[in-house]
Amino acid sequence: MTSAKNILLLPGDGIGPEITAAARKTFAWFNDTKRTNFVFTEDLIGGVSYDTHGTPLTDAALKRAQEADAVLMASVGGPKWETLPFKDRPERGLLAMRKGLGVFANLRPALVFDVLANASPLKPEIVQGLDIMIVRELLGGVYFGEPRGIETLPNGERRGINTQVYTTSEIQRVARVAFELARKRSKKVCSVEKANVMESGVLWREEVTKLHDEYKDVELVHMYADNCAMQLVRYPKQFDVIVSDNLFGDLLSDLASMLPGSLGMLPSASLGARDSSGRQPAFYEPIHGSAPDIAGKGVANPLAMILSYGMMLRYSFDMAANADLLDAAVKNVLRAGIRTPDIAEKGQNPVSTQAMGDAVVKELARLAA
Repeated sequence: MTSAKNILLLPGDGIGPEITAAARKTFAWFNDTKRTNFVFTEDLIGGVSYDTHGTPLTDAALKRAQEADAVLMASVGGPKWETLPFKDRPERGLLAMRKGLGVFANLRPALVFDVLANASPLKPEIVQGLDIMIVRELLGGVYFGEPRGIETLPNGERRGINTQVYTTSEIQRVARVAFELARKRSKKVCSVEKANVMESGVLWREEVTKLHDEYKDVELVHMYADNCAMQLVRYPKQFDVIVSDNLFGDLLSDLASMLPGSLGMLPSASLGARDSSGRQPAFYEPIHGSAPDIAGKGVANPLAMILSYGMMLRYSFDMAANADLLDAAVKNVLRAGIRTPDIAEKGQNPVSTQAMGDAVVKELARLAA
C-alpha cells in the first residue's frame, strides 16, 4: 500500500453535511477494502465558516487545502447569508479557495445515464447516450479582470465595470487540458467564444488554433457562444469536449447540466498546474447548490458528491479501475430502480440520502466479490 493521501472535506452549507455523510460510506469502503489509503479531515467553508469565524474562508482552512492532496467540497450558500456584504457571502469563500489553490481548469461532465433519459427535459432520443465534457477556464476573464467595481459619474449616474481580459498563457493552458482530455475520449474539441464582437474572443480563437498544431490527431472546431447554447439544446450529441472562458463556460455548463435532468447527478473537478514534483492542486465538488429548501429532510441526492469522489480517484490519483468500479456501482443502483426524490419516476418509492449511500456501498461489495 502506498503512503496515505490527505483529503480535505468541506461539507459547507445546506444539504452539504447530509450528502457528505452519505458519501463517506463510499470513502470508507474503498479504504476498508485496501483499494485506497486516504486520510480524511474536515474544515469549514461558506456560510457556516462565516457564522463561526466571521469569514467565508479562513486562512487556516485555505492552508490546509493547499497542503492536502485533494479537496472535496459539498455546497455553499443559502438565504440566511444573502444580505451580508459582498465580500462576506459564502460564494466568496469558494472563489477564494479556487484562486488560492490555483485551479484554472473546471471539468464539468454532462452524462446521461440510460435509465434516466426520460428525466431529461429534452426528448429521450436527443439525450440518450449523451457524454459531454465541458472545460471552463476558472481563474481569468470577466470574473477576475481589472478594473472592476461600481462608480458614480459626475452627472450622478452610477456605472458598474467588469473587465474581460485573457493572456496567451491563460488560454493555452486550459485549451491544453481540453485537447489532452479529448485524446482519451472521441478526439473532438469545440472551442467557444464570441470572436465576432469581442477582442478577447479573437485572441482566444487565435491561441487555441495555434495550440492545435500540437494536437493534429484531435479535431478542432470553433463556435460562437450563443450558437453553442442553441446547439446544446438542438443536437447535444455533436459535442465531445467543449472548452470556453470563465463567463461563457459558466453559462454553457449550467445549461448542459440540465440535459441529464437533475443537478443531483453531476460532479465536477477543478485542476491546477503540476509542479516539478508532479503534484497537482485539485478541487472536486458536485455542481448543485446547497438546496436550503430540502436541507435537513434527508432527501437530497448524494450521487453527485459520490461521483465527484470518483473524479478524484481518476484525475488526482490515476486510479481508473477504482473510478470505473464506482461508476459501475452507481449505474447498477440506478438500473435497479433505486432513486432519491429528484430522479424518482412515477410509481417508484424514493429512498433517503443515507439509503442511497448504503445502496452504492452494497453494490460496490457485490461487484468486487
